[in-house]
Amino acid sequence: MSTAQLNPRPVRVSPLIKFGRWTFLGAGILWGIYHQNKFSKLEAAFQEVEAREKPIRDAKIAAEKKRLAEIEMTELEKQMK
Repeated sequence: MSTAQLNPRPVRVSPLIKFGRWTFLGAGILWGIYHQNKFSKLEAAFQEVEAREKPIRDAKIAAEKKRLAEIEMTELEKQMK
């Protein structure tokens, strides 16, 4: 094998193709920045709502656990008699 076959000459890429590639790269970056900002705002709003509702949800869970523990204790008392 000759070196010409191992290392072929680079192909010249059309300036139009280069421009298109760079344009799509830039557009993709801008699209990503736009959507990242949009989703960041949505996530911040979601976290705000979650932070507001967490104490209420925790209180409900604690009350339910207490109620279930009382029911279990009464059932155990009934079984012991």
